[in-house]
Amino acid sequence: MPSTSIAEELAKKQREIAVSEFFERNKHILGFDSLTKALITSVKEAVDNSLDVTEECGILPDIVVDVQRVDKDEFRVAVEDNGPGIVKKEVANIFARLLYGSRFASRRQARGQQGLGISGVILYGQITTGKPAIIKTRTAEMDVAYQIQLMIDTHKNKPNIIKDDFTPWDKPHGTRVEVFVKGRYIGGKQSIPEYLKSVAIVNPHARITYNPPEGGQVVFERVTEELPPKTVDVPPHPYGLELGTLLQMCKETKSYRFSSFLSEEFDRISDRVAKEICELAGVDPAMKPKAISLEQAKAVLEAVKKVRIMAPRTECLSPIGERLIKKGLKNVLGSLRPEFFTPPLTRNPSVYSGNPFQVEVGIAFGGDIPPDRPVEVLRYANRVPLLYQSGACAVTQAVAHVDWRRYGLEQRGGEGVPFGPAIVLVHVASSKIPYTSEAKEAVATIPELMEEMELALKECGRRLKTHLNKKARKVKAREKFDIVQKVLPQIAAKSAKIVKKPVPNLDATITKIMGVVWVEDRVTFEKGQHFVEIDIHNFTATGKKLNLHCLLPRNGTELTKSDPKPTEVREDGKVTWELKRIGSVEKATVRFELKGLDQGDLEEVDLYVSGIPPDLVIGAEPLPGDWELNYKEFETEEEEVPPAAEEAEEEVDYDEAEEVLEDE
Repeated sequence: MPSTSIAEELAKKQREIAVSEFFERNKHILGFDSLTKALITSVKEAVDNSLDVTEECGILPDIVVDVQRVDKDEFRVAVEDNGPGIVKKEVANIFARLLYGSRFASRRQARGQQGLGISGVILYGQITTGKPAIIKTRTAEMDVAYQIQLMIDTHKNKPNIIKDDFTPWDKPHGTRVEVFVKGRYIGGKQSIPEYLKSVAIVNPHARITYNPPEGGQVVFERVTEELPPKTVDVPPHPYGLELGTLLQMCKETKSYRFSSFLSEEFDRISDRVAKEICELAGVDPAMKPKAISLEQAKAVLEAVKKVRIMAPRTECLSPIGERLIKKGLKNVLGSLRPEFFTPPLTRNPSVYSGNPFQVEVGIAFGGDIPPDRPVEVLRYANRVPLLYQSGACAVTQAVAHVDWRRYGLEQRGGEGVPFGPAIVLVHVASSKIPYTSEAKEAVATIPELMEEMELALKECGRRLKTHLNKKARKVKAREKFDIVQKVLPQIAAKSAKIVKKPVPNLDATITKIMGVVWVEDRVTFEKGQHFVEIDIHNFTATGKKLNLHCLLPRNGTELTKSDPKPTEVREDGKVTWELKRIGSVEKATVRFELKGLDQGDLEEVDLYVSGIPPDLVIGAEPLPGDWELNYKEFETEEEEVPPAAEEAEEEVDYDEAEEVLEDE
């Protein structure tokens, strides 16, 4: 029958397509959809590989990027590192087979995950220029380097070796990748120099040298010799696990009992928790995992939601850390001279679809950062800058969802990226980043990720607001103080002349008119440690007692000396002093020393007060909530807070002034 012959003809045309052949025809999926992006992507993938391999081997990265023009739209891109090198038998497969790598099945943080990056660059290069890639590598055990020229056989997804040989190389170990690609070289925001600058911010342990086509070498020096913590594979966390994944794991497990399967294959499930899950789900703990039904699997996932399970382990993650975020921002953005860096924030680990993740945020404010433009958002995923598809990225959307008007930035309608002299850094670290595409240009809007990012942004915004309030109130109080100091002496001088008596000392009168408790801190750095001195002036008519609270940087900071001794010191950096009584026109001073920070890591301290009406205090904020770092008011939408009423100006009692003069 005709229909049968047509079906047979169609069947003859069916064949398996190699993954390399697919991407050969769909190179835009890998980020090569324009000449400008293609050039940056070629650099990005090679740099990511170099950073990953050096960190894994405990080597401080020293990376050289060389981009030279060969023809009008053709460039030679070479990236060289000081990594451990690659053994000869693996070189061709690593660079000329797509989806070939060691990290796809791992559950730990890494820049590369799919085995597409550098082989995708080589594929793009051979498609657009027809030239092979040149790889030179040397391990510490080799006397000379191994050099290979290769292309990709797209029909078989296998390497096609053009030439290979051994060659002298003065590097003791490392790898150099050289690819010819078609591209367009531009300056500005989305350029190779800007990309490398973004890399340097979140990789302050790396030294990156860039040789551009126009000449003039650019070097981003490392500012720390502290390598990121090594990551290890961990089992999936049960929260957010999907039904199909659970069923597949049940088929593949080697466990004989279902309760053993839960405790052995998942993170943070003990034998006790496994039995509790089985009981809630109505599943026999002794049942074989392979025998689980669809309904039983659904019941298990519902039971997991009801059981209290610890947060995921963080051994699989390598966050930048609060101290190094600030160090990286200062190192790269120093030319903009920001007036303030908010104390960066690293959120506690959370989980989506069984994958642990952490969110980090830092803000640079003021200085020469343009005040009339949208805030620049630096987006990162596993220490990799995200330069494209900003509008589709969860990071940008999380920034847009925060009401930045509460934190001192302009935002029309309370939505969208705010305007102001600020740069916001957001980093997502995860064992599996949910990218929107294989090009790894944007993070998907997963609800768990969005919630954590918004909480982190609000908390960092709170710290910015604290700084701005402190600065504004001090300026206002200083103006008032200066005016009083000018007006009252003139009144006193004229009054003294009239009554023919000496001009009285007005210090006490001036301070009482001010009616505030003035808190001022000074930070100095000497002999490898920070010295902090906090003065509390009582410019009111009566004695005052209060509690002074300080939030110190975490990550190894040590409080060595303090005068007076604090009444409470917490592990998370919260310190409290109880100041019994400060008399009118008197001053109390708190002094302490800190170890564990480099010079420039601490410029001002976060100060809070309690036990005193907050409107009397300038230079410190009211103690927030229950004095928790993750402020509880951020867990729900904040209510609109009416602006504080202006402080009433105290009038000078001239009759009282005359009485004072007569008593002199």
